[in-house]
Amino acid sequence: MAYLILVRHAKSKWNALGLWQGWMDIELAPEGREDALRTAEALRGIEIHSAHTSLLKRAKDTWDIIQNALGITPPTVENQALNERHYGIYQGKNKWEIKEQVGEEEFMRIRRSWDHQIAEGETLEDVYKRIVPYYQSVILRELKEGKNVAVIAHGNSLRALVKYLENLSIADVLTLEFGIGEAYVYEVDRDGKIISKEIRASNPNAGKI
Repeated sequence: MAYLILVRHAKSKWNALGLWQGWMDIELAPEGREDALRTAEALRGIEIHSAHTSLLKRAKDTWDIIQNALGITPPTVENQALNERHYGIYQGKNKWEIKEQVGEEEFMRIRRSWDHQIAEGETLEDVYKRIVPYYQSVILRELKEGKNVAVIAHGNSLRALVKYLENLSIADVLTLEFGIGEAYVYEVDRDGKIISKEIRASNPNAGKI
């Protein structure tokens, strides 16, 4: 048996401003450190043998804070497959201003759809198609070896992975809220099958940022 730990990064400066980040490399907000420390305390007691982060600073810095708080230094791999969804022409723009411009219906397609195309960007389906192969070829192998693995990434990349892990329908994944700083802790058997799930460091503001 092993643990798979999925962690959404702590609050970034652009989360605080309501800006679409995508692949923009944004630092944590001052309160982000407190988010990460809360996550660390929620994970205390689980030995983490390896970790995987996206290439983006907000994920890597969240993991650095967690490691330091727990006094651990497991091998860590950075990979673009774990990056946030690329928001194309909307990156750097205020979500709520875009909502006013395009209307509620189009806004929801941009923010929460499976295959709605964004100019110069990605769909959630595109994210699924890059993160699932990485999980299958790299992370799952470690889990089958009995290693406890942490994955520190982003709202959309983690939602896409959860769709695969829990066999969610498209409708279910579109309403899934993975809060900033939250940790999904899965128990995984020797064959890689999920046998239990617990949400730690639950964020009461999930979906509101």
